[in-house]
Amino acid sequence: MEAVCMVSFGRYTRPHFHLLLLVILPLGLHTVAGVWPLPQTFTSSIERYPLNPQAFYFGYGRQSAAQQGCSVLDSAFIRYFSLIFPDYTGNGVLRFFEDKPFHIEISVDHDNCESYPNEDSSERYNLSVSAGQASLNAETVWGVLRGLETFSQLVYQDDFGSYFVNKTEIDDFPRFQFRGILLDTSRHYLPVQDILKTLDAMAYSKFNVFHWHIVDDPSFPYQSQTFPDLSSKGAFHPMTHIYTQSDVRRVISHARMWGIRVLPEFDSPGHTKSWGKGQSDLLTPCYSGSTPSGAFGPVNPVLPSTYQFMARLFKEVSSVFPDSYIHLGGDEVDFSCWSSNPDIRAFMQKMGFGVDFTKLEAFYIENIVNITSALNKTVIVWQDVFDYHERIPKDTVLHIWKGTPASYMAELSRMTKAGMRVLLAAPWYINHISYGQDWRDYYNVKPLNFSGTEEQKKLVIGGEVCMWGEYVDATNLTPRLWPRASAAAERLWSDEKQTSSVSKAFPRLQDFRCKLVRRGIRAEPLYVGHCKHEYQGV
Repeated sequence: MEAVCMVSFGRYTRPHFHLLLLVILPLGLHTVAGVWPLPQTFTSSIERYPLNPQAFYFGYGRQSAAQQGCSVLDSAFIRYFSLIFPDYTGNGVLRFFEDKPFHIEISVDHDNCESYPNEDSSERYNLSVSAGQASLNAETVWGVLRGLETFSQLVYQDDFGSYFVNKTEIDDFPRFQFRGILLDTSRHYLPVQDILKTLDAMAYSKFNVFHWHIVDDPSFPYQSQTFPDLSSKGAFHPMTHIYTQSDVRRVISHARMWGIRVLPEFDSPGHTKSWGKGQSDLLTPCYSGSTPSGAFGPVNPVLPSTYQFMARLFKEVSSVFPDSYIHLGGDEVDFSCWSSNPDIRAFMQKMGFGVDFTKLEAFYIENIVNITSALNKTVIVWQDVFDYHERIPKDTVLHIWKGTPASYMAELSRMTKAGMRVLLAAPWYINHISYGQDWRDYYNVKPLNFSGTEEQKKLVIGGEVCMWGEYVDATNLTPRLWPRASAAAERLWSDEKQTSSVSKAFPRLQDFRCKLVRRGIRAEPLYVGHCKHEYQGV
């Protein structure tokens, strides 16, 4: 690893090594199958250049705002050296005729080295590969990360294991600013290591938001400093199945190094059964006739103590998670318990809500949004909140999760016509599995194919792949997620006209899946075939 560090920063001291001369047989041209997701503009030629891992250097351009000591890029150089040269161990026989050095010069317009990626972060980059050098220019360090991923996918090996890269020009940027993956850590606990591995794989597909659906009905694994009983009584196990503050910091830090935002979701007033175990009087007591049944329903929206608790919890969450966005849920609220409770019914009459429980949910959500807005957080909520005509700030982001293509397209029209920003998740519920190549369905989604003006279409800020956890834990998370999620990744990053053909995408995605496998990601096969480097186990 020491040798890699030195190579990364151009301070490599040449060791003694032997050259092995090879006779090249006419095996035909080897070229890389492509980059996934497909860059916006991409031209390459058959002219190719050999790469020698012992004469390969990353460096900063003189005009670059970021220089050596930039935490995000310095660590990225080390990571990408081993991704570019997967067989290189730092010693042994070299298989190159020429010993010409190859430099990648990085130049960044803004020094964001110690910051976090945010909703406005540019990921645009320009990559030019020519003899002996590549230049990678970007507005931000996050754009450099995307460009390094692209460069790593351009490098290939011939039948003798020698590394090459072709002459290439790329100008690239994402079609959508928000490209997310949701993991559900309540229905099954996912060990931190598996979350980190998912973040790695997300970066390989240029996803940039990790939506952490951290708590729900079944368990409350987030260990709160303010309310420790929430996890000690609400987690599956108070010691082994929790995320400590240190765990959360580790996830956020790892994500930052890949240019990935971490979006926490604390869904309420429904989906909160586990909350009630550690916080008395938070949930609504359900009644059978005139007596409590012993069961509990959604959060009790009529008690002042509810909002005092939520204000303290969200103050903590806002300080732990640095992103300016927070997801408040708001979906699938069962009104039957509220309607059975006499105190709730009396409050409804007092407020003039009658028997319209959507108004009660609106009252609750509006109070929670006020709490988080005061903490300078931009709110995301599931579509139910909009469907119930709740009064929410104009900068709230609406998250579409249900319906057929026709119904979610109609919902996109309605939401954007109301001037609201929207995220699309409905077509990418990837926890749903079926026999065959269902990645094609994810690939064929057209997020802007709804009736509306150009201004409306600009309000669709992106999309999200959701992996709900009813039947998913660490044993099957990775193969169920990859490479199927990568189909959505290309839809969200690349130009739609250039990526409209599933048949053209198939060999590229097959090749990319093999890259994932070689990088230690247990990505499942797309169809019959093989990888030159098959999965070797843990």
